[in-house]
Amino acid sequence: MSLSRRHFLHQAAAVAATAAVAPAAIARELASQPFFEISLAEWSLHKALFSKQITNLDFPALSRKNYGISVVEYVNQFFKDKAQDTAYLNDLLQRCRDNGVRNHLIMIDGEGDLGAPNQAERLKAVENHYKWVDAAKHLGCLSIRVNAFGKGTAAEVQQAAVEGLGRLNEYAQKANINVIVENHGSYTSDGQWLLKTIREVDKKSVGILPDFGNFCVRRDTGELYQGTCLESYDKYKAVKEWMPVAKGVSAKTFEFDAAGNCVETDYYKMFRIIKESGFKGYVGIEYEGEKLSEDEGIRKTKALLEKVGRA
Repeated sequence: MSLSRRHFLHQAAAVAATAAVAPAAIARELASQPFFEISLAEWSLHKALFSKQITNLDFPALSRKNYGISVVEYVNQFFKDKAQDTAYLNDLLQRCRDNGVRNHLIMIDGEGDLGAPNQAERLKAVENHYKWVDAAKHLGCLSIRVNAFGKGTAAEVQQAAVEGLGRLNEYAQKANINVIVENHGSYTSDGQWLLKTIREVDKKSVGILPDFGNFCVRRDTGELYQGTCLESYDKYKAVKEWMPVAKGVSAKTFEFDAAGNCVETDYYKMFRIIKESGFKGYVGIEYEGEKLSEDEGIRKTKALLEKVGRA
């Protein structure tokens, strides 16, 4: 047998052996990965941002280099006057490209009540969101996260929110941007109220961003976040109800036990619910605790997500 013939047969045998092993190796690798993709919500770094230790422009590179996370979720508060600043958005986009980072969504606050029963107030709020739809499109985001607040009875605010979300969606769909509502207190933290609102809008591009930390429906102060909670909705029940219309998940954490588990939410129970729904999208880290640094809180949340995602 010639040397070239022997070399050919040796190579062929090696290729065949590799082909036989590769599927099993690939299967093991896939099994070790969470069933969702981890993203980083900018609010996890709100202390550093508010204190000017970092800026919104630093966020994409920090996410990738410090935490190995290549998908980010912005908060409009940290570039509030930049929604229509093309040079700024181009700079931010270039930083994403330089670091291999994808933009998932922009969380919108402070632009008015989309569920305001007063029509003029509601229309103004809808129009205030248009610039953020455009900014999201420019940055390559999939969605904007909005609130469905309003002052009135549950029925009044719901009717108004259906109209407000529907009108905003008409504009957002021209840019192929989803409009997703987060549970942020009051009626929006009532699982059935929010689900019915989204179903009445009846558009596939309008959905929910379940947040594990916001399920207080009524406080003694009448405020959204301050005061003693008098009425709350079961978080596990809500997430199960919402997953069919969820377009992301906000993995809120505050405290961890010695084993690295979240104290206030049973992540194993929560992610069984999420997995059983068939969800395979983005789960955003949103650490908001006081005992750990933001850096450590993000790292612990990521480690927990990787653990429960493989369970």
